[in-house]
Amino acid sequence: MMERAIVAGVDGSQAAKAALDWAADDAVRTGLPLRIVHVHEPWSRDTEPTASQFRETMAEWHMLLLAESAERARAFAPAAQVSTALATGAVVQRLKTEAETAATLVVGGKGHGRLPTFAIGSVTAELAGHTASPLVVVRTYTMEQHGEIVIGYDGSPDADAAMAFALQQASLRAARVRVLHGSRYPALAPHPVGYGPLPMGETNELGGRLASWRERSPHVEMVETIVPGSAVSALVEASRAADLVVVGSRGRGGLASAVLGSVSHGVVRRARCAVAVVSAPRLDPAGADEPRR
Repeated sequence: MMERAIVAGVDGSQAAKAALDWAADDAVRTGLPLRIVHVHEPWSRDTEPTASQFRETMAEWHMLLLAESAERARAFAPAAQVSTALATGAVVQRLKTEAETAATLVVGGKGHGRLPTFAIGSVTAELAGHTASPLVVVRTYTMEQHGEIVIGYDGSPDADAAMAFALQQASLRAARVRVLHGSRYPALAPHPVGYGPLPMGETNELGGRLASWRERSPHVEMVETIVPGSAVSALVEASRAADLVVVGSRGRGGLASAVLGSVSHGVVRRARCAVAVVSAPRLDPAGADEPRR
């Protein structure tokens, strides 16, 4: 069985380079190999007046991009085991296929490489919530660490999958986890940026679930924060002092009532750090895993 890898999609843009740095760093943290993938869409420039010459030039550019990306990754993370792959086809579908066997798929928050059609950022919304592995979207990346992972949590299956990923990342980074929960009720007292205690019903439900997660990862510090209504703005604000924001792709209400849309059009676009979108495995009526679409 092939060992899972941290897969980085590259397109030559600055955001993709930042994603590559994040992926290389994560490969070292997790001890997994790093696979660098560039997707070539052969039909994307067939209407160019000099299409034949352009294709020859681009064939060289594809390979140069992968070589330079591998060189960058090895310089950034010398301990990483690096490989490259040139895939042909539709960008979104090929990256979804890569995600089926990946530990994590990492892409840039917006791309504007040599070819606009290769811009990974343009397909982020189509990938978010539709990949078999966690999707990490990176706009910028530095080695500076804040020591905190932020997660939006509502107790839904996707939120639980996101929690497992957040705790794994926190453990690898020796960081704490800040749990943000959106309440359907106003905070009981004034608090900075709307933070306040949970109403009793929510306290019992959320507290029980978080207690279970604490038992599974007793070495990871967890702190809880409540925000009234939608917590998208709070997640964006918390991202200023976080190393990673983690969200489930769908939820049951409150924080996650529109999490996928909020992530693709809000948190992913506005966050000051990398954002991970995580989905729980889908089951068909017979109980088998449903293929991702």
